[in-house]
Amino acid sequence: MSSLLEEVTGVIRELFEDDRIAVTESTSAPDVEGWDSLMHLNIIIAVEQRYRIRFSTAEIARLKEPGQNVGSLLAAIRAKTGASA
Repeated sequence: MSSLLEEVTGVIRELFEDDRIAVTESTSAPDVEGWDSLMHLNIIIAVEQRYRIRFSTAEIARLKEPGQNVGSLLAAIRAKTGASA
C-alpha cells in the first residue's frame, strides 16, 4: 500500500470511526456503508485540511461521478501536491 493510500485510508477510517474499513485504489462510495454525499464532502474537506490543498467545485463534483474511486482521489491529491506515490 502506498504511503498516500495509507494516509487517505486513515482519514476515511477516522471519519467513519471504523478501523476495519478496507480501502484500496478501486474502493468507491458504494463499497462503504454510509458513504453518502455528505460523507463525500467530509472526506474532501478532511483531505484538503490534511494536505493543505483546495479542490474546486468542479473537481469535487467530478470525484463524485460514476466510475470515480479512491484512486481518482489519490490522483487529484498528487496533482495538487506534486506527490509521486
